[in-house]
Amino acid sequence: MTAETLNVRLAAGDDAALAECLRAHSALIRSYLHRFVPSQEIEDVQQVVFTEIWRSRSRFDADRSLPAWLLSIAHNRAVDHLRVRSLPTVPLDAVADPPGADGRTDGDGLADRDLVRRALAELPAPQRQAIELAYYGELTQREIAERLSVPLGTVKARTSRGLRRLSGILAPAA
Repeated sequence: MTAETLNVRLAAGDDAALAECLRAHSALIRSYLHRFVPSQEIEDVQQVVFTEIWRSRSRFDADRSLPAWLLSIAHNRAVDHLRVRSLPTVPLDAVADPPGADGRTDGDGLADRDLVRRALAELPAPQRQAIELAYYGELTQREIAERLSVPLGTVKARTSRGLRRLSGILAPAA
């Protein structure tokens, strides 16, 4: 059975073609998903990918590359899967205050830290989360983007807007 024949049969809606496609390309899709999806969730996402392949088989052009088409669907379903996941964040109250320059808690800084915490609580959740991960989690913007599964530009915008809002919130107190 040639790849062209499988392409034509899949595009025509042949039930057996999906099973052959699954056998022929399962390892490729699993390997691709492994780059994006946690290992314990790969099977679920792969099932969604093959369901999508069957549902959208009429849009497949039999003259094009089947593996490329399959990987584009796998990519889209992996992104969808990651978007709906919510990652745990550490509440700001659970993070210990850093010690002062001499190793002891800085008494003067406690009031300022409390003021900053209250100001952070006024920010929209995405902006607050980006700032907390950057300053309390000590993550780079790229690491924050990876952790939140959002584009780097989104993290930069959230951080910038959040810091601008914080400045406005804290300015009257100064």
